[in-house]
Amino acid sequence: MNPSLQKSDEPNKMGSILRFFKWQINTRLNPYPVIYPFTEKSKLIIQKGMTGATGNLYCGLHEYCDMSFLLHFLRKEDTFADIGANIGSYTILASAHVGAKTFSFEPVPSTFSHLMDNIVINRLKNNVVALNIALGSSKGTIAFTSSLDTTNHVANENEDDIISVPVETLDDVLENQQCPSLLKIDVEGFETEVFIGGGKTLKNKKLKAIIVELNGSGSRYGYDDKDIHNTLLGVGFLPYKYDPKTRILTEIPYFESTGNTIYLRDKQFVINRITNAQTFDINNIKI
Repeated sequence: MNPSLQKSDEPNKMGSILRFFKWQINTRLNPYPVIYPFTEKSKLIIQKGMTGATGNLYCGLHEYCDMSFLLHFLRKEDTFADIGANIGSYTILASAHVGAKTFSFEPVPSTFSHLMDNIVINRLKNNVVALNIALGSSKGTIAFTSSLDTTNHVANENEDDIISVPVETLDDVLENQQCPSLLKIDVEGFETEVFIGGGKTLKNKKLKAIIVELNGSGSRYGYDDKDIHNTLLGVGFLPYKYDPKTRILTEIPYFESTGNTIYLRDKQFVINRITNAQTFDINNIKI
């Protein structure tokens, strides 16, 4: 079974399984992309082989807790930064559903093309700044894998299907822009470099929340995820788990390196936001 089904916290498990089998049959009969209604206000273009996108189709929200947090936390007047956007699931939720401005970063040209398709079909060209670049600790270029879908990453020696992509720093891109209220960072182990290049952004008090993937993949570049944890603690963030059904945040009293973690600064501000957020409908389930 697709791992997306195993990871989902979406309540309707049977519905997820039925959508999985329906999609598998559909892709054998129809090789073309499908326009999928994502939320009441957004849609995604999905085709065979798109792991994250098909996870949304099966489960409603591929990363249920984190995506629900975004929908409950963000407001139309906010700015969001989607670092490692892939085809744009988080970008579409932030800008099409909520109406926030998004800076969306995706370094692989073929994936960036899919991101742009989703921006266009949701009529978001005026609301999303899409950048076909990587983020790092300094300006330059870097080798990148290009055929691994959601797990494309900064390449090491002897990897196949390598391309060269431009690199900028987060601080340089966001200079003279409104500081994001929320960052999502999923760069397959290169998070440390992104944070080094985003030091000013991290210290800006307008930044209230960060969703970051910490799964140990930084070790391929000689980095320890616990150093990221300590960096975020040092600028006032603490790690939390989020239950979308109850809208309760629970502090994590120890370091975890098991996947996405939500880090918050000014917890009461965040609680006020999520408590007063409107409900949304995913696969006929209101959250």
